[in-house]
Amino acid sequence: MVQAPQIKEHMEVLGSDGQHVGTVDHMEGSDKIKLTKNDAPDGKHHLISLSLVDHVDAHVHLNKSAKDVQAQWQAAA
Repeated sequence: MVQAPQIKEHMEVLGSDGQHVGTVDHMEGSDKIKLTKNDAPDGKHHLISLSLVDHVDAHVHLNKSAKDVQAQWQAAA
């Protein structure tokens, strides 16, 4: 299981299809990743669940495609 401390600011987040989802801004609590707003299509921060993370190396790899993740992510307040 992936641990939140493995995920660092500025890491690239990739979908299971290898497509860019976003860039880590920071961890929001212990179970959500907050993405930077810079590369979001709507210019807003988005949150994705830590449960979507498959593994972490130099990047954060998700277990769903970029398109599926973007359809499910939450806009941060």
